[in-house]
Amino acid sequence: MGSPSTADHTAASAAAAAAADTIAADDRTNNNAVSDDTVAATLLPYWQVNVPPAERTVECPAFLCNLSAKDRGILATPQAQAEVASWAAVRALVAANRLDAFQRTPCDLRRYLAYAWQLRQRYGSAEQFVLKERLQWSTDETPWAPSDEPPFSHPSDVRILCNDWPYAIDPRIVHLVVWTKFPLAEDPATGDLTPTARAAIDAFVTATFGSLPREQYVWFKNWRALKSMRQVEHFHVLVYDPPAGFVARITDGDVPLSQREAAG
Repeated sequence: MGSPSTADHTAASAAAAAAADTIAADDRTNNNAVSDDTVAATLLPYWQVNVPPAERTVECPAFLCNLSAKDRGILATPQAQAEVASWAAVRALVAANRLDAFQRTPCDLRRYLAYAWQLRQRYGSAEQFVLKERLQWSTDETPWAPSDEPPFSHPSDVRILCNDWPYAIDPRIVHLVVWTKFPLAEDPATGDLTPTARAAIDAFVTATFGSLPREQYVWFKNWRALKSMRQVEHFHVLVYDPPAGFVARITDGDVPLSQREAAG
């Protein structure tokens, strides 16, 4: 199952809405169990929620300033109420192009924002960190550049890595990011992929993940407005419960930074 065309969006929207309703219903079911947390959270500024009392700060930490309303809302939500999307919900959201509905849990988002802030202080931007440390495509002396061959035809132009800070999804789902040295053409009016670019990605994904059942993986590319990294081209692949060794093989043994940080 690939990223949808524009014509698919209307047909899939009902499924996406149902998936979102299911998540919300599960959350409401648990509402009584977390009511005390909810009341406490409403009395705290967003940067103090899910933080032990002894570690709360009066002033908002620098890495949590100037956030979007969406991120502030997530951080203000008790961790116990975090919504975790099932594989069926994930597929429905991708089919409907509801990519904006993907989000991290409150605690994971806080860790992600803290880490991204540190990267900006050290590297100037998260993109520079990804290029130099994760992809190793450039140094201060040698900028990254694609080959002269067609997209996806040269291995050095593509790198598959684990998503360092995955979304709030079923833990059996592996979130991968496919980074490319070449651009993937977008419709300037919509910010979405052109049919030609979509077909090229579909062919690559099928060639790379085709040993798995088709219903076991989906891909999507964030619209321009949703991208957190715009200088380095990439798209996402989500794989449900892949066989042992599969992810290590296609990522050359990559481990998400979030797991490395947790391991110390």
